[in-house]
Amino acid sequence: MTNYILALILGVFFGLSLQKAGLTKYNKIVNVFRLTDFAVLKFMMSALIVSMAGLYSLKWMGVIAFPNIPATYVAGNLIGGLIFGFGMAISGY
Repeated sequence: MTNYILALILGVFFGLSLQKAGLTKYNKIVNVFRLTDFAVLKFMMSALIVSMAGLYSLKWMGVIAFPNIPATYVAGNLIGGLIFGFGMAISGY
């Protein structure tokens, strides 16, 4: 149960940091799709790099172990990603 609470707290802080950085505004998101403003992509890439460094540090210290990753369905992932991206582009988010 504490894992869920910790994940909720970290998610709230991540959402607050997105909000404070102004990355939830309509024009920021639209400009990402227009390839004129990469602030959202830079923020997300920074978050991925920090989390990756933290996870691999925890693995190196022996605190966590990575689970086995099952095989993926490439066609399903591509179709789902296209539908999701098209929906976000149409809705303006």
